[in-house]
Amino acid sequence: MRTLVAALAVAALGVALPVGSAAAVSPTFRLTIIHTVSGCHVWQIGAKTLSPSTRIVVKRGTRLQIRANCPMDFDFRQVGGPALALGARRTYAGTTRTIVVRKPGVYRLAVTNVQSSAERGFQTLGPDNTLTLTIVVR
Repeated sequence: MRTLVAALAVAALGVALPVGSAAAVSPTFRLTIIHTVSGCHVWQIGAKTLSPSTRIVVKRGTRLQIRANCPMDFDFRQVGGPALALGARRTYAGTTRTIVVRKPGVYRLAVTNVQSSAERGFQTLGPDNTLTLTIVVR
């Protein structure tokens, strides 16, 4: 019985350690794409609304989660910096994209809406924004 308990304790410790160490090494940074009347969409961090062009500074290994809270779909493309694993080009309304930045450097992303505000029946002021994100990794 003691051998079984000891084996279970070792197995539990082996499962718990990688999760805890990975969480310490990989902080998560959350951004949201929100709909606005002026320009159709902008970036948001927490409750703070930002502009269509945003610059963030994160640590190497950060998991960047981008949620599309706008009722449109978006295409992501990298326009500068070391290569990132972006996954599928398109992100759909209500979904979250996760990008891990592993190398120090300056990364640039361009995010464009697939449907225009007029196509979706939204009244907005001015042309739809093309979102840009500059990620500085230290």
